[in-house]
Amino acid sequence: MSKKDVNKEAVALHKKLGGKIRIQGAMQIKSRAELSLVYTPGVAAVSSLLAKHKNLTRDYTIKGKMIAVISDGSAVLGLGNIGPYGALPVMEGKCALFKTFADVDAFPIVLDTQDPDKIIEVVMAIAPVFGGINLEDIAAPKCFYIEEELKKRLDIPVMHDDQHGTAVVVLAALINALKVVKKNPKGLKIVVSGVGAAGVAVMKLIKQWAPHADIVAIDSEGVVWKGRKELNTTKQKLLKDGVIVATKGGSLADALVGADVFVGVSKPGVLTAAMVKTMAPKSIIFAMANPTPEIMPDVARAAGAAVVGTGRSDFPNQINNSLAFPGIFRGALDNRVRQITDAMKIKAAKNLAALVKRPTAERVVPGPFDKGVAQAVAKAIR
Repeated sequence: MSKKDVNKEAVALHKKLGGKIRIQGAMQIKSRAELSLVYTPGVAAVSSLLAKHKNLTRDYTIKGKMIAVISDGSAVLGLGNIGPYGALPVMEGKCALFKTFADVDAFPIVLDTQDPDKIIEVVMAIAPVFGGINLEDIAAPKCFYIEEELKKRLDIPVMHDDQHGTAVVVLAALINALKVVKKNPKGLKIVVSGVGAAGVAVMKLIKQWAPHADIVAIDSEGVVWKGRKELNTTKQKLLKDGVIVATKGGSLADALVGADVFVGVSKPGVLTAAMVKTMAPKSIIFAMANPTPEIMPDVARAAGAAVVGTGRSDFPNQINNSLAFPGIFRGALDNRVRQITDAMKIKAAKNLAALVKRPTAERVVPGPFDKGVAQAVAKAIR
């Protein structure tokens, strides 16, 4: 099906449905007796109980089952800053995937503000209803600040999925791709194109898993290194903490010479066949710009890449955060975790990778409809 056909059908479907999310009661109210239990007068007893013992709210209300999917629409994948109304269909879709893949109830909330402190204030105010907060499509670098502040202030898990869901799936794909090409994580040279939300999280998680790998980051100005002027605080910290290494500047083409792995979370067409040919033998390429990747898979393979993945469902090796976030929050709700740690994310990536019993160049991650994906990820979140 062509992109034009998909777009036309998607618009028609959304018009027909009038949105993808519905609210359904946990029971049908069929009598006055049942009405008196779920509402007045019986509900007053439950309200009085929770007013005194708020720690019991998860057991008696929707809080134990419901995730908030929150966005300001400032960085919607492939579309940019399109605001809350444009973001709403995406957040609805996210909620639909939560339910489909992990039986997690989720509700979309789009905010008509892009002020970081106002976003924090709003989320803090609505948090009593929810068992977890999934932040989505919020632009870097403010997304880092928003997430960190909410993690400090709330007693429920908060995760910016564009960062951490993506990082979990990239790591899972890398674990299996290295098996295919028979390379060791130690001493790998990894080039990451894009130092936004996803790129930063990917680099941090890979470094946690493979501390002896060399990671070089590329932004719109070229190699990120300490000799460059006007680096933002996020990039400065990546260098200071040793997450990324570079002793000189240069372009993406310069950085890729001899590299084992390319991870693209940037924009279409930045990687060329000529660049791929300069990489180390049996190179791994994850080109995840959507909807058009940094390089098309057939071009990358023809230039010598051994394993190629994209963010798209119409090519092999779809590296998509839908493999991670449903299971992460399923585990978070079931085990009442307060924070989702790096150790949990690495374990989730390993569990996800283990679902592919015999990795091949065409299959380094499971598909979203494969049996047991959400359950395998959920087991890591405890």
